[in-house]
Amino acid sequence: MKIKVIIADDNSFIREGLKIILSTYEEFEVLDTVNDGKEALAYCLQHKVDLALLDVRMPNMNGVEATKLITEQTSTKPIILTTFDDDEYILDAIKNGAKGYLLKNNDPEQIRDAMKSVFNGNSIIQDVILEKIKSNLAAAKEPETKMDLSLFTEREREIMALIAKGYSNKAISKQLFISEGTVANYITSILGKTGLEHRTQIAIYYLTGKVD
Repeated sequence: MKIKVIIADDNSFIREGLKIILSTYEEFEVLDTVNDGKEALAYCLQHKVDLALLDVRMPNMNGVEATKLITEQTSTKPIILTTFDDDEYILDAIKNGAKGYLLKNNDPEQIRDAMKSVFNGNSIIQDVILEKIKSNLAAAKEPETKMDLSLFTEREREIMALIAKGYSNKAISKQLFISEGTVANYITSILGKTGLEHRTQIAIYYLTGKVD
């Protein structure tokens, strides 16, 4: 079964380039390409779409706005794919339900692997973007609210730290010498305690101490 994908970008050269690249991989089926977030939402409402690759800056409806509506109204998993790494977009997109945030200058294989990972239930945010968030927080004049450590067990804090470093469940299990099922159980516990929805939000929470 192929992973069904749409691409939303107001730049036709990028749209068609991504379509050609993804079509070379047998695991993907590019259903269509659209010009903006509004068209992406309409398509996802009318068709079964697994992944929506969304540019951030688009006319009519940008990728961050589209992410929120697609997450709320469909089963499609949005991935932000952009040339911009502005913190405001990262945090808003994640808060709106984006399952991935990637830069367009990645190698095609990296984009492919990230898409497959999101399809399989993971959330992906690039190390360079996490590092940018960290550095900006460190340079902020007012310190961010710190995470309430008393809410979590020592093992949960360890897992949160590894998630913030971009570790997958499999990598965490190897690092801590526990099963992937146990890692998943701890993540479920963390999500329950914080009210968050997925692991990328856990990473942001760990870095900022804020749930929203």
